[in-house]
Amino acid sequence: MPLHSLSPISQTAVLGLWHLTEPAEELWPLLPAQAHYLARFPQGRDELRARQWLAGRVLAHQLLRELSDASAALHNDENGRPYFPELPACGVSLSHSGEWVAAVLSTQEAVGIDIEMIRPKAKKLAHRVLAESELANAGDDAVKYCLYWSAKETLYKLHSRRGLVFKEQLLLSPFELREAGVLTGHLLLENSRSQHQIHYSQPSPGYILTYTIGEMVSQ
Repeated sequence: MPLHSLSPISQTAVLGLWHLTEPAEELWPLLPAQAHYLARFPQGRDELRARQWLAGRVLAHQLLRELSDASAALHNDENGRPYFPELPACGVSLSHSGEWVAAVLSTQEAVGIDIEMIRPKAKKLAHRVLAESELANAGDDAVKYCLYWSAKETLYKLHSRRGLVFKEQLLLSPFELREAGVLTGHLLLENSRSQHQIHYSQPSPGYILTYTIGEMVSQ
């Protein structure tokens, strides 16, 4: 079982990484409530995306067992965010890229997570999602462009509302790139503003991971 790591990030939250090497046939037996997931299995996806989907749910249940003895099955709300209906206070977020699957779960707070392979695509599409100040801060650094992209995805998943404009409503303060650190994200809504800490690291060469566990300062 290629479970890479389970890392407590607070007293009520845990983060997990899965190194995806096995076929779907080896992932299915690891899932509880198989009939539930079989009915929701995304038909028509290519083999890799199907395996990522399965591994994400296996990992979510691994995290849940770290924090709770409750029996639950993962659903998706109208915005696509995963949740456990049996545990209304529980926040869960999933992400995958290439051979890595990531998840974060909190028994008490909303959460967001994203993992990205570092690719030129992030820089090519940056003008669609980055504000002018963010473009200036990223400069020519491909890793920074990917990190900006990932952090905004994490903030978007935390709020989970369709229609947010990434370059106007999901903003990041300028930062100096390190191997790991914390970014300050700003969520600007029609009637409120909030500030969030977004943690980042490079869990494997060529990949960026970002997550937040719902810490918020209203403005």
